[in-house]
Amino acid sequence: MLNRITYFVRKTCIRNVKLTKALAITVMTGSLIVGCAESRTNLSEVNIQNNSVEDKANQNQNISFLAFGDGGYHHDYPKIKHIKNPRNKAEFIAKERDDWLEDYRPLAEFDHAPLYVYPNTEITTELGGALAVGKAMTETCRTRKCDFAIQLGDNIYPDGADADDGKDDEKRMNDLILKPLQPLIDENPEMIIYSALGNHDWKTSRKGVALQTEWMEEQANFHLDEKGYYQYKMGTPGNDVEFFVLDTNMLLAANPIFEIPLKPDGSEMSMAEAKAKGLGEFDIAEPHESPVNGEDKVQLQWLKEGLEKSSAKWKVVYGHHILWSIGGTKYSEGHVLRELLLPTLCKNADAYIAGHEHDLELLTDDCSKYTDKTMEPLPLIISGAASKMRGKHTPFAEQQEKRYPEYELLWSKSFVWGYAHITLDNDKDKLNVEFFTTPVDESGKVIKEASFSFNRR
Repeated sequence: MLNRITYFVRKTCIRNVKLTKALAITVMTGSLIVGCAESRTNLSEVNIQNNSVEDKANQNQNISFLAFGDGGYHHDYPKIKHIKNPRNKAEFIAKERDDWLEDYRPLAEFDHAPLYVYPNTEITTELGGALAVGKAMTETCRTRKCDFAIQLGDNIYPDGADADDGKDDEKRMNDLILKPLQPLIDENPEMIIYSALGNHDWKTSRKGVALQTEWMEEQANFHLDEKGYYQYKMGTPGNDVEFFVLDTNMLLAANPIFEIPLKPDGSEMSMAEAKAKGLGEFDIAEPHESPVNGEDKVQLQWLKEGLEKSSAKWKVVYGHHILWSIGGTKYSEGHVLRELLLPTLCKNADAYIAGHEHDLELLTDDCSKYTDKTMEPLPLIISGAASKMRGKHTPFAEQQEKRYPEYELLWSKSFVWGYAHITLDNDKDKLNVEFFTTPVDESGKVIKEASFSFNRR
């Protein structure tokens, strides 16, 4: 606990700003003795805040937070191919349609993201929804409790920090990470956003990852540990949650992934068949992504031991990559990550939350492959629609239902901008998740799509 206090005070002192309620929420017990030469808040003020927050906490021990991912996109930072190989609107949509049909998706379900045309040109790219999602989450937190937020990776598009594009990285991170969330932070100055790394954050170099980590270290409202994976607790003893944040890109980088195409009916082709037909290819990590000194194995052992030893009432794990999904493009990664993580998650976690798929999904794994115990299914929450959009693959989803009895799709929404709000109900021992979207008019209007409740495992 003292480390969390010291961490927040140090970040607060750097910016010479007032200690906020987040400090009091973290403390919750006893008196607080900290030193900060430049702080304008005295101990009596902190203790008053502490007492008021503690009284409120005694009345409501539920823990509520936002979950959003893949928000680091804006048309001012486009993919190079959209500039070097420009398309007008009609050409852009035609290419999207061709790609859709190439993956054996039903034409009747074809759609595309809203489009942006660069001024004085016909060059077209995808319009990002990060600013709209930021406004919508701000509105959600006016009517719902938001103790903190989790950011599920791909915080910077398309190539992470240290990209060779001539743009300043400080401005890049201010534009892509901070700016969309500024309204949320302005109205909730005590909010901390606990971030994970995604594949786009890793895309350029280890220096790029370090630059993002260092940038977040200087921000009062963000946290990302230097190693990329870490744990933290929220709530009070007996009604608390421990989060385990994964660097899933590091885990996948240690495993060459053979990407196998789907068959026309949406089923997965076997590796033998794909190789015999000269189809599929290995997705091999870039040299800078490859784990150093077995850091992937260290992370897996850290997760296993951490979950086993945790005394928290709730244990929630999150990272960028999915375990199951219906997007129809990430299933090869899912196979690898399930084998790495589910033996541990099934035994000791209450949920796994991910981004990566640019949509909203809710699935479960019944854990029958990994434990002999009769347990509640493991909720798998996907909230990767904070700026980009992607469609589902209905035939693939249907084939997964047939092939994998442990898997169940409960709900999904594609071609949307959106996010999730999650509450750990300590009165009823329930995990409640609500999904929200916001329209493409960029108004930030909040649309509630669905809500679900799970028993604590």
